[in-house]
Amino acid sequence: MGRRDLFSSCLLICGDHMQKNLFSARGVAVMGVLTAISYVLYILPKFIPTSLPIFPSWLDLQISDLPALLGGFALGPVASIIIITVKCLLKLPFTTSLGIGELADFIVGVAFVFPATLIYNRNKSKKSALIGMTVGALAATFAACIANRFILIPFYAGFYGKGDGALGMSILVGAVSKLYSGVTSDNFFAYYLFLAVVPFNLLRCLITSAITYFIYKPLSKYLH
Repeated sequence: MGRRDLFSSCLLICGDHMQKNLFSARGVAVMGVLTAISYVLYILPKFIPTSLPIFPSWLDLQISDLPALLGGFALGPVASIIIITVKCLLKLPFTTSLGIGELADFIVGVAFVFPATLIYNRNKSKKSALIGMTVGALAATFAACIANRFILIPFYAGFYGKGDGALGMSILVGAVSKLYSGVTSDNFFAYYLFLAVVPFNLLRCLITSAITYFIYKPLSKYLH
């Protein structure tokens, strides 16, 4: 299949689901419920600590992409993007990062759920679900590295340093050095991205994917 055929296939899948299921009364209701659940899972780490001692404390292990995966499997990839988008918008009034954190969460979330649900909807089978979620996990991990390198860390360096990026970076280095003793300002990203961001996001996506794999079939009759 050529690139043009693949692109046309993607448009066909998205358009077909939008026309048949997505904006029906039931489709909107399902997306609303899943978005609400996604938002609760998104803010849950603020009340129940979910950080792991092997990662920096600000990396909370949350599975808020789970409802978007379920919705995308049932209603198509566009539904998964809508759920992710509304979830992030709902958190904006309470942001502590001027929306930067929410932007990064949106990018990583879409990178995970869109390819996963797109691949599954091309051929609905357990094999396609596994392939889709694997591709999504890899895409999300790559997106998380890009977001941390060029969006999140520069923002927090400036924030903690009160405009002084070098000072803010030294604060971040100090926090990360509790886990990785050899980290410095010069090698910060090599340590942080490959020892924290990559394994953390792979683990997060693995947990989300495993739960989705086992609960989607029992829930599918309620989602369709």
